[in-house]
Amino acid sequence: MILRGVGVTAAMLMVAVPAALAAVPAAGATSGPSCPNTGLRTVPAVLATAKGKFRYDLEVAATADQQACGLMFRKAMKRTEGMWFPFETPRSATFWMENTPLSLDLIFVGPDKRVLSVTSNAKPMSRMMIDSNGIASGVIELNAGEAAKAGVRVGDKVSI
Repeated sequence: MILRGVGVTAAMLMVAVPAALAAVPAAGATSGPSCPNTGLRTVPAVLATAKGKFRYDLEVAATADQQACGLMFRKAMKRTEGMWFPFETPRSATFWMENTPLSLDLIFVGPDKRVLSVTSNAKPMSRMMIDSNGIASGVIELNAGEAAKAGVRVGDKVSI
């Protein structure tokens, strides 16, 4: 769904708005994103941590509709896959996991291409808000546990 021109997804709520549910399209509505996302371009990403360099293939959710859908309704994803949500303008961001059955790690990336914050094992299907804790230029979503396996910490370098 799109809320006031801002993409809202199972894994993402760009702004916390109490009336978010009022913006949900009626069943059978044809406007809004088509979920799940298919055919997105993929880019390589490398997380450089104290444990080494870890490479992932990230689908790019570049448009508002793609970001509104995110990883909604996905039931499986390979260990080395994920999704990248680049922001046209860096900003504070808040995500949620509604309609996302996968548990995910969210890695917020700052404008300096360093890890701003990490949320591990986000609860599937939850509306609990996950905050970037600062100004982010984008978010990487990986399978739950990947950030810990790679030893991802605030300040680590991200190359996308």
